[in-house]
Amino acid sequence: MPSTEQHTVTVDLGGRSVDVPEGGLYDRYRMNPDLDEIARDPRVSSVDFFRQLPKTKVDSPIGPTFTPNFYYRISTARLTMLAPYRAIRSRLPEELTPLPFAPGLGIVSVMFFRYDICDIDFYTEAAVGIAVQPARHGRGGFVDLLTDLKNNHLHSYVLSLPVSSDIAQVRGHDGYGFPKWVTDLDVHIDNERATAHVANSTGGTDVAFSARTPRQEVHASGDQVASLSSYTTINGVWHSTFSQTNILSAGTEQLPRSIDLRLGSGRVSDDIRSLRPIRTIQLDVMTEGQNALHMPVPTSVHRHRRNLFQQPITCPGARS
Repeated sequence: MPSTEQHTVTVDLGGRSVDVPEGGLYDRYRMNPDLDEIARDPRVSSVDFFRQLPKTKVDSPIGPTFTPNFYYRISTARLTMLAPYRAIRSRLPEELTPLPFAPGLGIVSVMFFRYDICDIDFYTEAAVGIAVQPARHGRGGFVDLLTDLKNNHLHSYVLSLPVSSDIAQVRGHDGYGFPKWVTDLDVHIDNERATAHVANSTGGTDVAFSARTPRQEVHASGDQVASLSSYTTINGVWHSTFSQTNILSAGTEQLPRSIDLRLGSGRVSDDIRSLRPIRTIQLDVMTEGQNALHMPVPTSVHRHRRNLFQQPITCPGARS
């Protein structure tokens, strides 16, 4: 039988040696791809979104690199949950403030990603995140929530971000300041079902997820673009990482009943449990999309004043 072994080459990222697929996009282009060549891949619907985002060469903790990082075909599943304010507050740095949903309640999410074609080659990822107020101003929290939802632009702080490849771990941890580690991580998303399994350090189950895929709505490239700002610290300095998602086919289910999220033993499960989620209020599945992930930039972060929506109260079913 022919060998299925993947040949690799070793590259340097800020003094760290990383193996990447030989002949893959990173090996061939080093983050500065030929978009005409990418467009010939039958799995890529279009590269028009990326032609409007010229790459820039910058210095970074992982050495000189081009930004943004382009993801030409991705699929994602996101669970949005309500959780007690006190539980969320206990997991955030003091400089950041939870984005409130209602008095005593904030918003957390569990996400799963499959990156089929991107500048650093195929990998999968999972995330536990907290929705936070924008770091650079102090408007009232509820105003922030309404504005962010209207503009499809959210702000977040990530607690855990396991990935399936070494280059994604090194770039994400050293270059962006994200809490990334490498583990076995399977994500499969199609028009029928979205499933994911995150392994723990012993090969057992950290988190397992399954749900029926909501009915998909198709969008022309560029018509539906969502953005996210994530806050991290790099060498003690706060940074903001900007991400743009070109939504091509996606669907939403409010108060979903078909989801199965099983927590096992591991870092991701521990982070979810620490937030004490009360219920899942929304399931979003994108069966096809694209993404541009910009390198982080320093940002000013300050403590926000407390407001009525941040006051802990007793809520039915909430443990605070």
